Amino acid sequence: MGPTASGKTALACALADAFPLQLISVDSALVYRGLNIGAAKPDAATLAKYPHGLIDIRDPAQPYSAAMFRDDALAAMQDITDAQRVPLLVGGTGLYFRALQQGLSPLPHADPELRARIAAEAQERGWPALHARLAQYDPTAAARIRMNDTQRIQRALEVIQLSGKPLSEQQGNARARFPYRVLKLALIPPDRQRLRERIAQRFDAMLQAGFLDEVRALRARGDLHPELPALRAVGYRQAWQHLQGATDAREFRERAIFATNQLAKRQLTWLRGEVDARVFDPDGAGSREVAASAVGLFLGRAPGT
Repeated sequence: MGPTASGKTALACALADAFPLQLISVDSALVYRGLNIGAAKPDAATLAKYPHGLIDIRDPAQPYSAAMFRDDALAAMQDITDAQRVPLLVGGTGLYFRALQQGLSPLPHADPELRARIAAEAQERGWPALHARLAQYDPTAAARIRMNDTQRIQRALEVIQLSGKPLSEQQGNARARFPYRVLKLALIPPDRQRLRERIAQRFDAMLQAGFLDEVRALRARGDLHPELPALRAVGYRQAWQHLQGATDAREFRERAIFATNQLAKRQLTWLRGEVDARVFDPDGAGSREVAASAVGLFLGRAPGT
């Protein structure tokens, strides 16, 4: 686990070289086909040598949820253990990690038609109006959902209409057991400024690699819009706005890097709550060796065996 640009993939691949591990991505953007450069998806050569489960499993027009991830991840983990290997989950989407380990409250499944109606009404009336409606039906949920958190507003209203009960009343019910013991490895850079520099450098590299052309291709499809979960991903939202003419090149770059830093800040806040995680400095001398030692002790085997 770790914030964006902390070197999770490199460490995961190094561990896979040393132990009988198989990787599963825990990233809400990497599930989507066509989101490659801006999502920092591992390149084809890396994926050929180190296959990742749960990458490129959805079209950007399709929704994907934490509940779907949990089902898919558990199935992938079962396949890996059946093959006498060990799942190595790698990514930075804390919600997915939490859903996998702690389970989710049994809520109604998503209804694409209803979601489309809610999105259409939001486009006509604005999301603040729908947030106000949510406050009428479920003030507890509305109090913790920000007015600009369109995805959670939509889901809360959807649950109310499908079940007739407020979302807040249905959360916290019985959750499914997680059938694995876990070793948590957290990459947490002690120098936030160094992480910010890496984020800016990586974003500039994305631009040079053709990130805007990637988003142009997504826009050219004609069936995608910026309210889709895939296109609310950091970087893609700002690129879409830029290509609509809302920002110039400089402002686009600044907004995208700022949004990525905010994402990293939220990820670090979540990681600090993982009190049972082994914390490593991704830039620290010998950090890979220390991580490999922890994995070896956990598995009861030496590297390469």
